Amino acid sequence: MAEAILLAVSKIGTVLLNEAVLAVIDKLSRKVDNVKELPAKIKRIDTELKTMNDVIEHLGTTQLSNKIIKGWVGNVRKLAYHVEDVVDKYSYEALKLKDEGFLNRYIFRGSRHIKVFSKIAEEVVELEEEIRQVKGLRDYWSDTAQPINNEHAEIDRQRCGGCFPERVSDKDLVGIDGNRSKLTEWLTTNENESRVITVSGMGGLGKTTLVKNVYDREKTNFPNAHAWVVVSRAYDVVDLLKTLLTKIQHTEESPPPSPLRAGAKPDVYELTEAIKKILQDRKCLIVLDDVWDKEAYTQMSSAFQGLQGCHVMITTRKEDVAALAPVGRRLILQPLGGVESFKLFCSRAFHNSLDHKCPPELEAVATAVVERCRGLPLAIVSSGSLLSTKQPTEHAWNQVYNHLQSELRGNNHVQAILNLSYHDLPGDLRNCFLYCSLFREDYEMSRESLVRLWVAEGFAMKKDSSTPEEVAEGNLMELIGRNMLEVVERDELLRVSKCKMHDIVRDLALAVAKEERFGSANDQGEMMLMDKEVRRFSTRCWRDSNTAAGVEFPRLRTVISLAADSSSTNMISSVFSGSSYLTVLELQDSGINQVPASIGNLFNLRYIGLRRTRVQSLPDTIEKLSNLETLDVKQTKIEKLPPGIVKVEKLRHLLADRFADEKQAEFRYFVGVEAPKMVSNFKELQTLETVHASKDLSLELKNMSKLQTVWIDDINASNCDDLFKTLSAMPLLSSLLLCACDEKETLSFQALKPISKRLHRLIIRGGWADGTLKCPIFQGHGKNIKYLALSWCNLGNEDPLQLLAFHLPALTYLSLNRVSSAGTLVLSAGCFCQLKTLVLRRMPNVKQLEFEEGAIPCVEGIYVMSLSELSMVPHGIESLGSLKKLWMLDLHKDFKADWDLNQMKYKMEHVPELRA
Repeated sequence: MAEAILLAVSKIGTVLLNEAVLAVIDKLSRKVDNVKELPAKIKRIDTELKTMNDVIEHLGTTQLSNKIIKGWVGNVRKLAYHVEDVVDKYSYEALKLKDEGFLNRYIFRGSRHIKVFSKIAEEVVELEEEIRQVKGLRDYWSDTAQPINNEHAEIDRQRCGGCFPERVSDKDLVGIDGNRSKLTEWLTTNENESRVITVSGMGGLGKTTLVKNVYDREKTNFPNAHAWVVVSRAYDVVDLLKTLLTKIQHTEESPPPSPLRAGAKPDVYELTEAIKKILQDRKCLIVLDDVWDKEAYTQMSSAFQGLQGCHVMITTRKEDVAALAPVGRRLILQPLGGVESFKLFCSRAFHNSLDHKCPPELEAVATAVVERCRGLPLAIVSSGSLLSTKQPTEHAWNQVYNHLQSELRGNNHVQAILNLSYHDLPGDLRNCFLYCSLFREDYEMSRESLVRLWVAEGFAMKKDSSTPEEVAEGNLMELIGRNMLEVVERDELLRVSKCKMHDIVRDLALAVAKEERFGSANDQGEMMLMDKEVRRFSTRCWRDSNTAAGVEFPRLRTVISLAADSSSTNMISSVFSGSSYLTVLELQDSGINQVPASIGNLFNLRYIGLRRTRVQSLPDTIEKLSNLETLDVKQTKIEKLPPGIVKVEKLRHLLADRFADEKQAEFRYFVGVEAPKMVSNFKELQTLETVHASKDLSLELKNMSKLQTVWIDDINASNCDDLFKTLSAMPLLSSLLLCACDEKETLSFQALKPISKRLHRLIIRGGWADGTLKCPIFQGHGKNIKYLALSWCNLGNEDPLQLLAFHLPALTYLSLNRVSSAGTLVLSAGCFCQLKTLVLRRMPNVKQLEFEEGAIPCVEGIYVMSLSELSMVPHGIESLGSLKKLWMLDLHKDFKADWDLNQMKYKMEHVPELRA
């Protein structure tokens, strides 16, 4: 509930620690009396906000059912947003005054600054009055409302008492046979030592339902030594041990163990010893349900660890808890498939009918409802139960479906389960989580984009030696570890490259975001209908572009408009004129073709995303954006950046290229932009994609020590040595693209000897001067490279696979495109043990491809395309047991005659995707 407050407090702290700001204010206050106390007043506001934040954290969430308390929290949040606005303006004006040189320019511009700071001082006075009013409201409700001390304990109490949705009965269970068999097998193995089994996944996937079903079936095999203990977020280890001890007593007639006798006050040691004494000669089955913190298990485990035949099953939403079990004893639940989902839905919606069949006239709307639940059993059961109370008519069901989002959101069963996960998040993670809901349904979010957006919004701040980007990436992994986001794709380092939010989770996140005035997503883009106080909004398109030309959003911080049409330019101009605090502008894939010059007035702008738009140039006023951190203009029509861009010294990520024209497209898909002169002014720059190799570029790059990703094209033989030496000296280099000026240019790579141990991605387009891959980059750095893509090089009779396998053993991705090589390529036994993806394209000499037994044991995808001389199925390909995708397209004209596709499919029946 306190995310806005935490953000405002962090900004105040940053301003108060800025000595330059305080020095300027001190000088200005000698001329303007009401400015003199600004720092002290802002510091008092900081203290008051922290106190209110502490109160809200103590209240938790259960008390928000009390309308008085809920209203007070809303007032505090609104106050925090106002503070954030004032602090941003205060910081910007003070630093601008410092940059202009207060003493030198006071005569010319002093009156303007005096007026601005006087206005800020007046707003601070207003804030002090708002704080007094909000504090007074708290005094009122604290006398009338008695909050529950621990909302999680209350939710757990309800859960244990049966207020949560009834568990699906045995006859209604669908889609669990495989998982049930696996758990049963793990429980029945004859292992002497205690074993831990974990079942993990997001809230609502049916972890408890599955484990309860297995527990009820198997507990008879553990007579008098089985126990089900609900742990949950709010736990007390003494209470947990007492519960466990109570449930494993010999018989009801037996006297209770001494730690449980009347008047006793047991401690952890006494309880542990009593449990061990009872279990020492027995097989036992213990279930710890809903574990949020691995310490809960660690603190209990000494009571049963090391006992023969002891099995502990844990259900959890968190990956670090799931890791308590060995890899072979971890079960990660996935959403149900379409058929299973529909069957479960019908078992609830038509529970009164004998066969639970869906009437033909309801099949269409029932299918739509099930699809909306996206395989989440809890949502399916809740939706089915809801519709079972409605008239079984198409009209009645369609009415429910049209309001399904609000129905699901208001259904306590779904919300109570998922809200537990949300309210367990720290404040900074809540902001990051809510932010993900702004992207459209099923949108696959890029890790790199999310990280940059969170940093721009201030959700991830520098901590100790970690950069803000590293902190943000840690936040992303934490959300995934808590099963709040789903992994879609991983990169060559096994990092998450794309993730998404489950639809039901997104619905709830949107509801919270709207209630807390964090932001809103409007797929229709009807601007006239939107809350004018909104701070963040996203839309898939813009409407009312003419009638809404004068619409202003004075509190707006973020605009995300993906795939908007060309009429959006007018709307963007309107937003610029009325939203002076704008921080993020993300217009990826929209039809915008021009950026208004008024963008230079947005002092707070930190992120500009124009990827895949029609924009041809950026206005010169962009040089005024002193806070800009990310500029993403990849795949636009921009050929040259404004020369003044180098004044934006805080820039951290510059991503710029355009589609190649028809003549260039054969050699490369994208062409870089001309590097601005004095590019070395970007002292904070981490990402530089993609710039031309000008004659001065190597000198400029020498002064940019924070660069991690560098993509350079238009390199020629005369400048490559100096450039490669400079790149080799970069200590943080992790991703490098080098592209020759054209397909006929040959480059010497003898000078490329990177010192960075982080370099894992290397992309090279162009000829090799000596016609061989035997060069320092592979021989000296090969063990660190994970991703390699080579294009347009002539290797004569050399087999690149043999050489690369020897020097680059850690590769997970290898692509060879238009590489002239030997006619037979061989992947030897034991080579490329970590390779996941192999791409061979347009290699004109290759006639035969061989896979020896034991080669590329982990490969998942092989793409062989446009090998015009390859006339037979690669030898040994059927031995690749890990293969999931095989594409063999545009090969020799007689290839099909030599390939029995049916036989191939039979041999490769484990390959889900086979294209020929």
